[in-house]
Amino acid sequence: MSALIATTDHGPLRVLRLQRPPVNALHPALCHALADAVDATVAAGAQALVLAGGPGVFSAGLDVPHLMALGDDRAALLQAWSAFFRAARTLAACPVPVAAAIAGHAPAGGCVLALCCDWRVMAEGPFRIGLNETEVGLVVPEGIQALMARTVGPRQAERLLVGGRMLDAAEAARIGLVDELAAVEKVETRARRWLEGLLQLPAMPMRETRAIARRDVLAALAPERIDLERFVTHWTHPDTQAGLRALLARIGK
Repeated sequence: MSALIATTDHGPLRVLRLQRPPVNALHPALCHALADAVDATVAAGAQALVLAGGPGVFSAGLDVPHLMALGDDRAALLQAWSAFFRAARTLAACPVPVAAAIAGHAPAGGCVLALCCDWRVMAEGPFRIGLNETEVGLVVPEGIQALMARTVGPRQAERLLVGGRMLDAAEAARIGLVDELAAVEKVETRARRWLEGLLQLPAMPMRETRAIARRDVLAALAPERIDLERFVTHWTHPDTQAGLRALLARIGK
């Protein structure tokens, strides 16, 4: 298993923890490590998994400094974004239930990974979650918009996505963006407890029903609904580049 992913087993359940300090920025290496770890978890016979990060930050999203360093190398940008969507699709396609243990902030790509999971437990307190892409100059692909709309409803999703709004934990729970709140030190335990409840059910009916219920998650992440070629074209737009440079300036502070 990669050093970028820590693994802990609890009987038939496995916890995968992102560990790329300080904020679990989603560099291509971390994205590929996560996808490989999910596949290895299933191959090892685990019956459920928890995706964890934090504490403090679940994942701060894509590694923008790395992406900006690629300049106008279109092939490298496509490879980097493909790595992220590989991780998202692997989570979404996982044949066993997945719970996100969000013990901190989860903006942008961190929120996308959480949306690919079955259940989201978030830490109470001053932590925020959402898709703030427009705030930093990015276009939200159709498929990612569909994931948000599936979770909070079309009108609510429109307001959040167009405005690039980040929500605090309490508001995220109120609208259903996250399913449960817990003290930061209890987030992973609560995620495990939810999965353990599912594992009390007859396995085949539960998994087959889940697969049917989640077909739209996989459909949302189909390549034609992400359209990476168009996304990378948008990446080079002056408005996007200005927003990203402003983000880097804030990070630098």
